[in-house]
Amino acid sequence: MTKVPVLVTGGAGYIGSHAVLALRDAGWPVAVIDNLTTGFRFAVPEGVPLYQGDIADADLLAQIFAEQGIGAVMHFAGSIIVPESVENPLKYYENNTAKSRSLIAAAVAAGVPHFIFSSTAATYGIPETSPVTEDSPKRPINPYGMSKLMTEIMLGDTARAHAINFCALRYFNVAGADPQARTGQSTAGATHLIKVAVEAALGKREDVAVFGTDFATPDGTGVRDYIHVSDLAAAHVLALEALIADPQRSLTMNCGYGQGFSVLDVLDAVDRVTNLTIHRRIEGRRAGDPDQLISDNRLIKATLPWVPRYADLDTIVGHALAWERRLTEIRGGC
Repeated sequence: MTKVPVLVTGGAGYIGSHAVLALRDAGWPVAVIDNLTTGFRFAVPEGVPLYQGDIADADLLAQIFAEQGIGAVMHFAGSIIVPESVENPLKYYENNTAKSRSLIAAAVAAGVPHFIFSSTAATYGIPETSPVTEDSPKRPINPYGMSKLMTEIMLGDTARAHAINFCALRYFNVAGADPQARTGQSTAGATHLIKVAVEAALGKREDVAVFGTDFATPDGTGVRDYIHVSDLAAAHVLALEALIADPQRSLTMNCGYGQGFSVLDVLDAVDRVTNLTIHRRIEGRRAGDPDQLISDNRLIKATLPWVPRYADLDTIVGHALAWERRLTEIRGGC
């Protein structure tokens, strides 16, 4: 298979930087566009062209497509904080929907034939059944989920009208870091549980909030499907290969392990890996939090030769912890 140059949007961010590594490790030429609002220049490997700019800048995109000979786009750029999307919905419809529309239009104009989209399980809202299949009703309960679903719809309509195919991967709870500690989750004030917990283990936070202990789960705390970010990145590379192999086919697939862990399971794992005891602060439930959110991942396993390598909670925590320590070094101990 010819390995076409890939433009990774948001490639200086958490998941995007892992996708860049996965592509590079597999021999794909890569370029990155990132406005560095939440991304980090250090997350882009040496030798990878980094264009600092906005994905809605049609002139810049046309320049990148021409200079790099781009044959595929992996789109990670966007805003991802659910509570913020409720407070500031227009920011999310601008960053996640309107700017995605501009990016898709630029790809069509340049004749880029393949598009991988970073979507989310938030498109399902509060599912009626679990595990959640791709055919489950899409009823987002916040602007973040709706902004992503709108982009999926745009891609479907565009693929029917133009010579482009796409894969939308609906992520569940992404966690962990590159096993070689080359990149990881670096955003200050992150809200992801495993990131928060390893920060607490290293003394960067006083405690970890547990939002709700009255869920209909074995220990009363919410259950989620945690997927290692490197396994997720590997799925993107395989999805790209599938799009190239069959240009007439587009795909929408869940990306998770199909197993769930509770909040307390996760905190227990952090205690095990660090040999410490994190202080847990019990808070009330947050509006819209489902009891459990677990993926039905049969479709992606049947469609792609995807074999997760890091589907172990302690491994995910260990890699997140190693990156958190490395991040302290990068930032000079601050």
